[in-house]
Amino acid sequence: MPVADVYVHYVNKVERKDRTQAELVKVITWLTGMDSKTLKKHLKDRTTFRDFFKAAKIHPNAKLIAGSICGVKIAEIEDPLMKKIRYMDKLVDELAKGRPMEKILRSDL
Repeated sequence: MPVADVYVHYVNKVERKDRTQAELVKVITWLTGMDSKTLKKHLKDRTTFRDFFKAAKIHPNAKLIAGSICGVKIAEIEDPLMKKIRYMDKLVDELAKGRPMEKILRSDL
């Protein structure tokens, strides 16, 4: 599945909760180590999640992302690709719920 197919839903989710697409990009670039230009290229090229995360350099503090997403505890996910996808889902959820950016980016931990 292309990341672009889900990205549009991420944008809609955060904007419905008065957050911005720029904040969403900041969260995704933090997680993936990509810059916004590279992210836009992946979206335009319709890169699959597998290839997207293959190109990513996951932030070392991503391991601090905890909790449940869709009723599944992130710590219990064994598939490395699915874990990275769920990290991104969790960060988007936190953004949409109004969590402060410094907490989302695990910068004070």
